[in-house]
Amino acid sequence: MRTVLNLIWLLFGGIWLALAYLIVGIISCLLIVTIPVGVAFMRMARYVVWPFGKEVVRKPDAGAFSTVINVIWFILIGWVLALVHIVAALGQAITIIGLTNAVVSLKMIPVSCFPFGKRIVDSRF
Repeated sequence: MRTVLNLIWLLFGGIWLALAYLIVGIISCLLIVTIPVGVAFMRMARYVVWPFGKEVVRKPDAGAFSTVINVIWFILIGWVLALVHIVAALGQAITIIGLTNAVVSLKMIPVSCFPFGKRIVDSRF
């Protein structure tokens, strides 16, 4: 069932979100200072491309540095990513098939706002 849901997600918007995350991640890796940002974007692109069967968990060793970077991230780009996911969810919620995609898009908002100190793992279910 996860594969079917992931394919529906991919066809109805997931590919565009994943490509956007990947392109911004590659651009972010051009400067040495922004490589951690690029890595975060690429990690999120991998999550966005195939989200069903994945969950976001907090790293147990995440410390104050992750918090500081998350605050900077949110001020600079996190709130924009949240708006993108909200707009995508509204567009996907127009159809009955898209309702599950809209829920997943909204589920991605916390990790897109605060990606540092978290990791994406396979779901147990």
